[in-house]
Amino acid sequence: MEDGYFGESVAAGYDESSAEMFEPGAVNPAVDFLAALAGDGRALELGIGTGRIALPLAQRGIPVHGIELSRAMVSRLRAKSGGDAIDVTIGDFSATRVAGTFSVAYLVYNTIMNLTTQSAQVDCFRNVAAHLEPGGCFVVEVCVPSLRSLPPGQNVFPFHVSATGWAYDVYDFATQAMSSNYVRAGGELRSIPFRYVWPAELDLMAQLAGLRLRERWQDWTRKPFTGESTSHVSVWEKPATAAEVVEHAR
Repeated sequence: MEDGYFGESVAAGYDESSAEMFEPGAVNPAVDFLAALAGDGRALELGIGTGRIALPLAQRGIPVHGIELSRAMVSRLRAKSGGDAIDVTIGDFSATRVAGTFSVAYLVYNTIMNLTTQSAQVDCFRNVAAHLEPGGCFVVEVCVPSLRSLPPGQNVFPFHVSATGWAYDVYDFATQAMSSNYVRAGGELRSIPFRYVWPAELDLMAQLAGLRLRERWQDWTRKPFTGESTSHVSVWEKPATAAEVVEHAR
């Protein structure tokens, strides 16, 4: 599919279906966090979507460039105030290159899991590292897999039930493949594949790309990350000097 799993039928109602993520309480802490890392530099958003984070970040005066596979999602971004001023490159964010370097690159709202193989996730880290200026940071917001919530022998986790539909995740523990499935009243089913990934695994991917862990928090407000956290915001840094590169490789 040209637009992947986020074609016109999804893009048309994306903002409404994720309305809670567009609330100031969800957006502002993320923008504050990313703006501080960007400083006077440029920001690269992987999976820019309809501009939930990119637009308010650009309003802070930070140049934002996006990479996005779905033209349908980008058309929604373009229709918003300020959307036509943000440069977007259409492509797979694990491999697509854009001109210049950036002080911060970021992947939010579990988007790293849209890459459904470990090799693609590793490629993403390497692609980001190639775009970062020395001392630049890569930020990922992603959930911690909900496997502890599953009873022994069960691989299905329901996460939404209402009078008009329900949703559930299906896990393959051998491959770390999963899918999120949405059923509407009347029987319509939409299924999206993902690959869940653990914090320590992401750290190894970063190391393979020449990045090092700088900080990890439970959320954008910098609550401590613990064994009970259900999500994390992690920041990996590209060494600023050749000496730091050598030290990091040891």
